[in-house]
Amino acid sequence: MVKKTPSKKAPATSKKASSKSIPAQQDPSLSSNLQTSAEQQRLLNIFSDAFSNVLSSELFPTLLQEVKQALFNREFATAFGREDYLEAYAARWSPTRALCYASVFLSIQKHLSKIVGHDQDGDELKPAEENSLSSGDVVKDKQATNENTEVSPPSTKAGKSGKLRMVCIGGCAAEHLAFASYLESQSLVGRLTLLDSGPWSSVTALLEAKTNSPPPISKYASAAAKASNRPLLEAHQLCLAFKQQDILDLDAPSLAAVLGDKPTIVTLMFTLNELYTSEGISKTTKLLKNLGQELSDGSLLLVVDSPGSYSEAAVGKDKKKYPMQWLLDHTLVGIETPEYTWEKLQSNESIWFRLPDGLTYPIPLENMRYQLHLYRLEKTR
Repeated sequence: MVKKTPSKKAPATSKKASSKSIPAQQDPSLSSNLQTSAEQQRLLNIFSDAFSNVLSSELFPTLLQEVKQALFNREFATAFGREDYLEAYAARWSPTRALCYASVFLSIQKHLSKIVGHDQDGDELKPAEENSLSSGDVVKDKQATNENTEVSPPSTKAGKSGKLRMVCIGGCAAEHLAFASYLESQSLVGRLTLLDSGPWSSVTALLEAKTNSPPPISKYASAAAKASNRPLLEAHQLCLAFKQQDILDLDAPSLAAVLGDKPTIVTLMFTLNELYTSEGISKTTKLLKNLGQELSDGSLLLVVDSPGSYSEAAVGKDKKKYPMQWLLDHTLVGIETPEYTWEKLQSNESIWFRLPDGLTYPIPLENMRYQLHLYRLEKTR
């Protein structure tokens, strides 16, 4: 059983915030029960299989403590600067986040369905895009030889040829597995670009291998069990690219190449406040404005981060603190731009994601709390 560290009881105001209805902005369906226990356990199994050596290593507790200390000190470059740190992080904290993000994606399905493409352009990386990737990048391009090849069972939610595109800024393991789970549940194919300054390439490759391979099964399993033992995704179902790059170093043409020319969902999962804190408000604001300039009409921006005082940024010489949500809204919807506008679709200042009883993982996992904000881009020119 997954042992859950008890979380401190949230103040009454926070509890109300997680269920309070905000007209035309908040989706009341947000819940940890949007996935079945079997679907959640499958993701946990992928993590435990992928990082079995890490979880059983004598160095694991030491690595965790070093990562935790760096995160506590907000030394993000240190916490995410070494491959062994990232493997320990992915084994320890990414499983819960993957389940949470999978639930988040399902909760915004009605918005995601509007940017699912049914074009016949394929999901391959074009030569110009391949050349833009550095030698340290991981690019996995697995496309069916026939565009009409069935990649998953028929679904009433979307056509089998539907393609969903996602770009994760500052994300890797949790976003990867959550997106894979969403594609499987909706019978979609997808294109995922992971963009982060940390060396996540080995973690990315390891998780991809596990999502494309059937889970381990006993040699004594029945023939029927063996026949039904399928991978989470077929090999051609997800076109995956990891780019080790500081997003703030990209100029407009480079950012446009990463984002592509079709409607996309861009995610900032526990990343935006980190950017405000470590890189400054000016650079982060410029990034948000560039997203509005370079994304295609109808694209979505999803921001998930720590709630409350954990997400504040200091401004000016007096270091006055502003909530991340206020800074985000001020940039996206508080300032008029002639080329585009952002529509705020959903917003919630505090949501609990709680792990259900009965799940198993080699080490204890905790519930988590987060804030969520979803925007849609409308180009006016």
